[in-house]
Amino acid sequence: MTVLTRTGPTGTVRRPGGPGLAARRRRRTTVVAYAFALPFLLSFAIFMVFPLLSSFVMSFTDFRSTDIPDPLAVGFVGVEQFTALFQNPQFVRALLNTVYFVVVGIPLTMVCGLALAIALNNGITRFRTAFRVGFYAPVVTSIVAVAVVWRFILQPDGLLNVVLGWVGIQGPDWLNDPRWAMPAMILLAVWRNMGTLMIIFLAGLQSVPTDVLEAAQVDGAGAWKRFTRITLPLLRPTMLLGGVLLSVGFLQFFEEPFVMTKGGPLDSTLSISYFTYNQFGFGNYGTASAASYVLFVAIALLSLVQFRTFRQKG
Repeated sequence: MTVLTRTGPTGTVRRPGGPGLAARRRRRTTVVAYAFALPFLLSFAIFMVFPLLSSFVMSFTDFRSTDIPDPLAVGFVGVEQFTALFQNPQFVRALLNTVYFVVVGIPLTMVCGLALAIALNNGITRFRTAFRVGFYAPVVTSIVAVAVVWRFILQPDGLLNVVLGWVGIQGPDWLNDPRWAMPAMILLAVWRNMGTLMIIFLAGLQSVPTDVLEAAQVDGAGAWKRFTRITLPLLRPTMLLGGVLLSVGFLQFFEEPFVMTKGGPLDSTLSISYFTYNQFGFGNYGTASAASYVLFVAIALLSLVQFRTFRQKG
C-alpha cells in the first residue's frame, strides 16, 4: 500500500492511499451510477429499442397476424414491401393528404402564433396573462374532447355555419364533403396548436434587444422594416424550434380524423398514421411497419430542411 506524507503545522502527517485508492473510488462510483441507471436502461431496451428493431426487420417481411403461431415461416421480401406500398392507391392518397395537411397547416399555424405573440407583446399588459391562458388552453385540453366538440361545430347546422349565415354565406357540410373535410381538419389543428407557437414566439420576442430596435427607429426605420430586418432574423432559432415541433406533430396527425371522419369521406382525411393504424388492425404487420418507417423518414427529412432553412447564420 502506498503511503503519502504531507507536512503540516504539527509536523508530518502520514496518509495511506495514492493512485490505487483513487482508482478504486472511481470504479465504485461508476458501479453505483450504473446500478441506479440499470432499471431505466433495461426498460428503455425492452420497451423502445427492441420494438424499434423488431418493426424495422418486420418492414422487410410479409408478416401477418396469421403468422404469429409460426413466426419462422414469415417470408423476407426486402424492398418489395416498400415498392408495393407506394403502388397502393390508398397509401398514396394518405401520403398526399399528409403533405397537404403539413404544407398548409404548419405555415398557417406559425403565422397565427406569431401574430398573437406580437399582439400580446405590444398590446396592453393588464390582461396579458389571461390572454395567454385563454389561447394556450386548447393545447392542454384532450384532443379527443376537442375533436368531439368540433364535430358538432362543423355540422351543417353547427355553430360555424350559423355564424357564416349571419354574413350571408351558405356553409358546406364540412365533414361529409371531400373538398372541405381536410380544410376543416387544418382549421382545427391551427386553432389547437397556435397557442404553443404563441408562447414560443412570445419568449423569442421578449429576448430581442430593445436597444437595437430603438437605434433602428432613431435611424428612421419604420415598424415594418424593423420587423423584417431585425426581429425576424433574430427569431430564426425560435422559428426553428416551433417548426420542428409542429412538423413532428402534424406529420403524425391521427386523432382528428379518427374521431371526426374515420378517414373519410372517400379517404379525403386519411393520413399515413391512420393508414398504419388500419393496416395493423387488419393484421398486415409488415405493411404497417413499412408505412411507419416511411413516416419516420419524412419527419427526419422535413426536420433537416428546417434546420438548414432556419439555422442561425454566422
